[in-house]
Amino acid sequence: MEVAALFALTVLLGALVILVALAVGRRKEEIREEIEQAAEFAAEGSAAKGPASKKPKQEKQRSRKDKPTQHTFSHPLLAASLKSHSANVTCLDFSSNGKYLASCADDRTVRIWSTKDFLEREHKCLRANVELDHATLVRFSPDSRAFITWLANGDTIRIMKMIKKEDGTMIFKAACEDFPQKHKAPILNIGIAETGKFIMSASIDTSIHIWDLKGEVLASINTNQITNSYAAVSPCGRFVASCGFTPDVKVWEVCFGKGGEFKEVARAFDLKGHSAGVHALAFSNDSHRMVTVSKDGTWKLWNTNVEYKMQQDPYLLKTVPCASSEGSLAALSPDGRVVAISDGCNVAMYNATSGELEEELHGVHSEEINDLRFDINGRFLVCSGDKAIRVFHNAPGYRAAIRDMQDMLKKAQNEAMKQRLQQQIREAQSTLDTVLAAPVE
Repeated sequence: MEVAALFALTVLLGALVILVALAVGRRKEEIREEIEQAAEFAAEGSAAKGPASKKPKQEKQRSRKDKPTQHTFSHPLLAASLKSHSANVTCLDFSSNGKYLASCADDRTVRIWSTKDFLEREHKCLRANVELDHATLVRFSPDSRAFITWLANGDTIRIMKMIKKEDGTMIFKAACEDFPQKHKAPILNIGIAETGKFIMSASIDTSIHIWDLKGEVLASINTNQITNSYAAVSPCGRFVASCGFTPDVKVWEVCFGKGGEFKEVARAFDLKGHSAGVHALAFSNDSHRMVTVSKDGTWKLWNTNVEYKMQQDPYLLKTVPCASSEGSLAALSPDGRVVAISDGCNVAMYNATSGELEEELHGVHSEEINDLRFDINGRFLVCSGDKAIRVFHNAPGYRAAIRDMQDMLKKAQNEAMKQRLQQQIREAQSTLDTVLAAPVE
């Protein structure tokens, strides 16, 4: 009995061992198959992934190789290229004391440049950061101790004060509160009156708001021009002008009482003569001249030194054919002698009296020019359109001044006057010769 039981146990153990061996063998086979499958999948994955995994590197190498080169530009009249911004410059403005140029850009900064450094090798600037936003427009205050900006995301005006420290360095401090949001359409331009009495903001619909310096709206203007294309405050601080889809340019006077209190915005006069919508406008420094550029392919110069309250209308001085397109800008030198018109990436400079085209500047920027203006002394013309700011000598202005003085010399009766004019002509000619002989930037 014991032998039989022992035999049965032995058979059972043997069967169990055989079953275990078979199970282990089958599991090994499964593992081997799994490993082979995994290897196949890995091979397939690497085959499919190989080019893709190299692609970013190749793309990176390609992007580095194909990286667009920085736009280069040279011209005999180019005085300087200001290049501290890391993104496209959107607006420029000169201070009324002539010492500074302000620029704002998509890099969330406003830069303050010294105009006396324009002809130096290095162009230093002060940097003001625009917190949590970026400025698309900038305008100096009349005292040159502050500037206002238009905030891209905030859709409002922010005042920034320029504070000089005891050690001579300058810091920038934003006002406690930004102006309230009032515009319902994208902004076109802002301006601050030289009198310091009001701020203007205009949008692409038909709205213009007149603000006091504390952020209260004094008046709102409906231009009735279907859409606005440009608006500006006159240098004298009395007028606001706008142009747009309609061919007429409209000008209003912002009126204040003797005590400085706001009274009203009154329609002053219109500039009528273009046969199509007007792209842009500009004033001379004394506000006695205006220039307009239109879709009709002309720029016009106007005498606006009129008694409009006595029903006297401005009169047309000159009509000159020019290249223009959507976004074209106009600039008038402070003395009214030179007209500058932008067309895409190009600038043309004309003698305002004769209408003669004196300078053509092609491919000034890699993108469309978005600001164009003369400095207050009429020595330079500046423009922006990409990361750089181009500064040009106003050679046409020197030539026009020399011609005017030569005409005066012919008519001069007094010997002292003749000598003075001759001296001024020599100085102006010497300056022009120096400009033209300067090395090309």
